[in-house]
Amino acid sequence: MRYWFLLVFMALAGCQPLTEIRNDDLITSVGYASISEQRGRTIEEKRVRAMRASKIDAYRELTEQVYGMRISARAELEDQQLGVENTDGAVDGIIRGAEVIRSYPVGDSFVTEMQLDLRKMDKMKKHGEVFHVPTNQETMF
Repeated sequence: MRYWFLLVFMALAGCQPLTEIRNDDLITSVGYASISEQRGRTIEEKRVRAMRASKIDAYRELTEQVYGMRISARAELEDQQLGVENTDGAVDGIIRGAEVIRSYPVGDSFVTEMQLDLRKMDKMKKHGEVFHVPTNQETMF
């Protein structure tokens, strides 16, 4: 009886994965925004703006993960001496199907955690059109 129990225990222990199984189609991001730095007449208005800004920051991070970041760098050389150095980064892409997992204040910041199922996003690509948003359009931010 004793050996039978030990044999069953060893067989069941062998079925457990040694590492955590990850879903490679699921990516996550975290966005942050300062509450006190937002424009607004009341703290509630600033908090709502920070909430929205942290969500946009989380979308930006998802976009970086999906499409990568375009880097532009420039360095000036004068009389064999390094002068001004500039580096710019930009991301551009469309994220569809992302979900907010959590959104909460931490001190003077607002944090938004998001996740994106890449398979779901790929399915949704077929159902939407892409429109250019004018840069001079006024928004709440």
